[in-house]
Amino acid sequence: MRSNPVKEALARGEASFGTMAWEFFTPSLPQVCASAGAEFLLLDMEHSGVSLETIKTQLALCRGLPIAPFVRVPTTAYQYLARVLDAGATGVMVPMVETVEQARDIVRWTHYPPAGRRGAAFGAAHDDFLGGDVREKIAQAHDRTFLICQIETEVGLRNVEEIAAVDGVDCLWVGHFDLTSFLGIPAQFDHPEYLDAIDRVVAAANAHGKVAGFMAADERWATEYYAKGFRIIAYGVDTLLLQTGIRAGIDALRAQVREGGGAGAAGAGRTGR
Repeated sequence: MRSNPVKEALARGEASFGTMAWEFFTPSLPQVCASAGAEFLLLDMEHSGVSLETIKTQLALCRGLPIAPFVRVPTTAYQYLARVLDAGATGVMVPMVETVEQARDIVRWTHYPPAGRRGAAFGAAHDDFLGGDVREKIAQAHDRTFLICQIETEVGLRNVEEIAAVDGVDCLWVGHFDLTSFLGIPAQFDHPEYLDAIDRVVAAANAHGKVAGFMAADERWATEYYAKGFRIIAYGVDTLLLQTGIRAGIDALRAQVREGGGAGAAGAGRTGR
């Protein structure tokens, strides 16, 4: 079975950087992201509305590439967790984890007996349809699966230390928009209450040997949150990255037009468009 280099690097105390997708699930997406240096690709099911079939295709497209495929499932439910793992995900993100009981269920549903209650299917997508010793595959699956609990409500924040202490949880990931909303300070990312919450999540992760994760919208956020102690960071989402790139080029062209330079100004009176 394939390994999970991201989980291995984090276990060595290193950092890992990737990106997130929730709109452009194209055939070349994993290769484009890998070629850009992304170490993981986080595929969203919570807000994207995509089907498991679409996710299965993206997971298959990651085979043979130096990129770890992670999936954010829509909610805390066995049928989502087990199915994306069977489809080949090497990491699973679960939104709005609020209690230690939820965290324990997540671990239980993603581990085979006797460690958990995950149903067994081998010679399938997650083990590349290969044969082999089942006991060895079970051990490899447990070793490679990276479990991410999102802390993004006031209840999850209140219980963050207990969630972090659950054996099998690998990462506490801040959902920053939701967290500010549930704290009553929507999108106020410089608010002292939000900044205190960020520090608390990082401290809980560090205290229990876990890592803190974050989705950074731009370079400033990426560097700032890395400095705060987040060791796994998704740089941007596909839509934002595309918009940012397009906007930068168009803004530069419009600035040149305003300054009266270039062919655009000379031919402005002749265009019919």
